[in-house]
Amino acid sequence: MVAGPAAGLAVLALLWLGPLPELAGVSMTAHMLLHVGVAAVAPALLKIRLPLRLGPPALAAAALVDLAVVWGWHLPRAHLWASLSDTGFVLQQATFLAAGIAVWSAAGAAGRLGGAAILLATAMHMTLLGLLLTLAPAVLYPGVCGGGPFGLDPLEDQQVAGIVMALLPPAIYLWGGLARLAPLVRQEGAS
Repeated sequence: MVAGPAAGLAVLALLWLGPLPELAGVSMTAHMLLHVGVAAVAPALLKIRLPLRLGPPALAAAALVDLAVVWGWHLPRAHLWASLSDTGFVLQQATFLAAGIAVWSAAGAAGRLGGAAILLATAMHMTLLGLLLTLAPAVLYPGVCGGGPFGLDPLEDQQVAGIVMALLPPAIYLWGGLARLAPLVRQEGAS
């Protein structure tokens, strides 16, 4: 089994060389699966760590950068540009990966509580965006939502993408945050 950074590179290769990039131009669900892999899964596996301990301002900055990147690319015009333009797509994917690396790197360098805090904050903003996509009464991404191979109508495609966003990344970040806190809980229980 491949572990560590090699696993992160393998995930990126599967994501970017597989069918998802092409499908992401016509399916919001495919876009979201690609987004989750690039922004949450691959960076966690790559295990890139900053060589210093971070204080609250640096943690907040990393969390805000991630929020700005994720929410910025989900604004309808930015999302459409990334769906219809190779340049936009490459820039979107690069910034998703960089923001994910920043979050996981900061979490790894921040100590147990600080690391858990940034991962849980990231989980919350991803959940909120996913819920907004799921509960929106109209299609926010006309021309992109359509289900592609999934056979969904545009609103259903957006709703399924929102569910993916509301559940998968938060589960990954929650797992990471709880893993960081587990030793503290064990120490407390042993006292």
